[in-house]
Amino acid sequence: MHKYLPHTHEDIKAMLEKIGVNDIDALFAEIPKALLNKDIDIPSSMSELEIFDHMNHLASSNKPLIPFIGAGAYDHYTPSIIRHLIERQEFLTAYTPYQPEISQGTLQYIFEFQSMITQLTGMDVSNASMYDGATATAEAMFMACAQRRKDKILVSQTVNPNIVEVIKTYARYKGIEVVMVAEKEGITDLESVRLTLDSETAGLIVQTPNFYGNIENYSEFKATLDEHKALFIINQDPSTLGHLKTPRAWGADIAVGDCQTLGVPLSFGGPYIGYMATTTKYMRKMPGRICGVTKDTDGKRAFVLTLQAREQHIRREKANSNICSNQSLLALFVTIYMALLGKKGVYEVQQRSIDNAHYLEEALLKLPSFEKVYPQPFFKEFTLRTHLDIDTMLKKLEEKGYLGPLPLRRYANDKTDLVTFAVTEKRSKKQIDEFVSILGGLS
Repeated sequence: MHKYLPHTHEDIKAMLEKIGVNDIDALFAEIPKALLNKDIDIPSSMSELEIFDHMNHLASSNKPLIPFIGAGAYDHYTPSIIRHLIERQEFLTAYTPYQPEISQGTLQYIFEFQSMITQLTGMDVSNASMYDGATATAEAMFMACAQRRKDKILVSQTVNPNIVEVIKTYARYKGIEVVMVAEKEGITDLESVRLTLDSETAGLIVQTPNFYGNIENYSEFKATLDEHKALFIINQDPSTLGHLKTPRAWGADIAVGDCQTLGVPLSFGGPYIGYMATTTKYMRKMPGRICGVTKDTDGKRAFVLTLQAREQHIRREKANSNICSNQSLLALFVTIYMALLGKKGVYEVQQRSIDNAHYLEEALLKLPSFEKVYPQPFFKEFTLRTHLDIDTMLKKLEEKGYLGPLPLRRYANDKTDLVTFAVTEKRSKKQIDEFVSILGGLS
């Protein structure tokens, strides 16, 4: 099925005659010839990512910055096949999932998205997706408070400050008290959790890898929270789950995060897609909608919406959320990405991110202007102390075509000399070496 009706040679000839032009090339006469170089030297053996970089290099007038910055949005590669598959008409079914007889394509990929999220997280059930990772975390707060019938939530100081702001905004208009839990050496301080917990606490929100990039250890958290009947909410980058322990393994009651890292392009800040998963025990408090599989009257497999704890479907006073939709197109995007790469592919892609990040950290620590801050292991993001003037450093890197690192002074006055770097599988050794070379020249 064509996205448009193609023109025949007769159509083109008639249109050119109508506007008084001899051939199509004449339509581009106003464009400088330097920009119309038809001699494109394409090597015979390059990977998709390599050829993409090669074509960008040829487009000399368009030079986007190469990011070494993360903080919740990461420059992972988007396989080109995804954009072709999401436009197939069997997925672009009409209207919404409420009419299953005409929405089987949409319902099928939602079901597959949910299934993949539960496999990644180890949880029992996932919903059809959330708007993004930050709002998913705030909705998890609502869910915990509704389940425990309490109005106090603890949030670790190592959670991304942008997520914390969303949590506080949601909490303000629900009358929920948000209490920040202290950090220690770049991770959540368990002793601070114990001192802050009380009978009015609905749950604790943590993040791993956290805002500094550190991987947190939650081996003693679940038992501590259970003593006060508080729920455990873990925000985790889903792309890390091929390597790290799952939220379920840590004892999480609710798992949330942002699926942008599963092939969703940066897109100047969005749209992104959040996930939420939980145990069977708490699924009836899950916001949004859940897709299930059944059989129709002919005995054929059919997909339908099942639990829908939304205020549009149940009494408003019983609903703990007014979310009325999900990021359906991006759920399809993420589903295709995970199906395309498979378990092994997701693991290998992130292994490249890990290798690149550790290679960069080792190179930077050889410079006199950087030193290690935290002893914890990290994934693809890490924080260092710098002796360089940060404004000068960022300006120089930008002049050379690089974006980052992230100055933590934007978020905390006591971290004025800390910067956070993020590295994905897209960064080549040449780019990393040049990045380090520029910083070395400033030392």
